[in-house]
Amino acid sequence: MKSVDQFNLDSHSLSVFLMVLQENSVSRAAEKLGMSQSAVSHTLERLRRALGDPLFVKSGRGIAPTRYAVKTGPHVRQILDELRSLSAGPPFDPETAQFTFTIAANDYQRDLLLPPLMKILSERAPGIRLQVIPSGIPGPEMLRDDVCDLIITPHAPDTADIIQKGLLTDRMVIFYDPSRRQAPQTLAEYLRSRHVDVLFGTGERTGLENALQARGLSRNVVVAVSNFSGLPEFLRGSDLLASAPGRMKDQLLRGFATAPLPFDYGDVNLLMIWHQRYQTDAGHRWIRNELATVARAIA
Repeated sequence: MKSVDQFNLDSHSLSVFLMVLQENSVSRAAEKLGMSQSAVSHTLERLRRALGDPLFVKSGRGIAPTRYAVKTGPHVRQILDELRSLSAGPPFDPETAQFTFTIAANDYQRDLLLPPLMKILSERAPGIRLQVIPSGIPGPEMLRDDVCDLIITPHAPDTADIIQKGLLTDRMVIFYDPSRRQAPQTLAEYLRSRHVDVLFGTGERTGLENALQARGLSRNVVVAVSNFSGLPEFLRGSDLLASAPGRMKDQLLRGFATAPLPFDYGDVNLLMIWHQRYQTDAGHRWIRNELATVARAIA
């Protein structure tokens, strides 16, 4: 009976073995796997030592599998199928699921996307509880440390362990009270007007303010609030301007007039981001899909 070195086995090596067994050729297997022939040969050599069998021997100008390799092939294929099934996780039924899902979002993203999502959860997954926490300008540590399960943000971290998916696009516009003033007509008028701006609890300003500063421009910000919800009461009955995402005209800033920014500024792309450890989690994936459906309906 062969003594198998289990610690020298892995799913990649077993997949290489199956491809060589299927193709009866190291070169063709390497081509299909996108590997070099030497890498395939090295993997086979490691498997030979682990399994205690030559696996493939020279036959004319090619190779032929040993009897052990032929008999082992179906078993290896079953092992890999079971591993793939294991990575998909247990079956998920939204109707019976019971857990709390935490989303980090600022008040604009929260009010735009999460009430429709909560309606879906109430109807289709009543055991899933939604917890919303403020995000400010979030970093990947919130996901790595399990502070939340998902973040809605326009800021995509450039790290390999964080996955992102686009939700919808918005544009920054100027909001103002038309009973007290008109829209600024020039960049100079915009800059010297009095502004109410958002300064997040983390001390970070909006991307728009950072973009202006990068151009060497400065607005006359006379009041800063910690979130977008603070804008309406400062705008109402005043000559102040607020620069905010345009979709707020249907929610937080309903009833105010809008005007385009007097300078070029790119779209605001809302993303959902999550840690790669939840990529294949069935419940997490279901909620991501439902949130994407909500965003498509809004867009």
